[in-house]
Amino acid sequence: MSRAKVIPPEPRSRDADRSQQTILLAARDEFARYGLAGARVDRIAELADVNKRLIYYYFKSKDTLFLAVLEAAYADIRAAEKALHLDEIDPVEAVRQLLSFTWNYYLEHPEFMSLLNSENQHNAAHLKQSVRIQEMNSPLIQMLDMVLLRGREKKLFRNGIDPMQLYISIAAICYFYLSNNQTLSTIFGRDLRAPKAMQQRLSHMTEMVLGYVMH
Repeated sequence: MSRAKVIPPEPRSRDADRSQQTILLAARDEFARYGLAGARVDRIAELADVNKRLIYYYFKSKDTLFLAVLEAAYADIRAAEKALHLDEIDPVEAVRQLLSFTWNYYLEHPEFMSLLNSENQHNAAHLKQSVRIQEMNSPLIQMLDMVLLRGREKKLFRNGIDPMQLYISIAAICYFYLSNNQTLSTIFGRDLRAPKAMQQRLSHMTEMVLGYVMH
């Protein structure tokens, strides 16, 4: 008589996925608030309401957990960018939407900027170990390259624009204003987070980027 194959119950797998996701969310908040150096696994365990040993079981170390948080953060923003379907809309509108999206994403996800700050302080040591990060970024650059190509074909965009450089510039002008807002507001004596100032900034950035890419 043959023995039936034993299959682990599916709910256990779902529970494991749920536990890991809960840990990642708690770790994201901890790393964003305290940076890698200041973050504590004890606090992450408390936030996630799990035993600290479970964190080490899934993620081995604080550094490995930090990398997992970074990869998840990049996966989230890339998925949101992909959902814009920029390669399917008018090229000028696509550039405008990418800039607006980047600006609003940073506003709505300040933890993303905090995580990047922390990783830059560590010379991207964790991302250098990632086998996923470049794969995540490649589709975005390819999509932007197609937008630029369609813009050139329609005689709207000038030649010679590097999609990677353009994306970095868009990210940079959004990132700098928001990450340095307190010091800039103090230096210039203006509330640069006031709604009117924020709208003026978005309009300025849009005009500047479109002025660069268009004939």
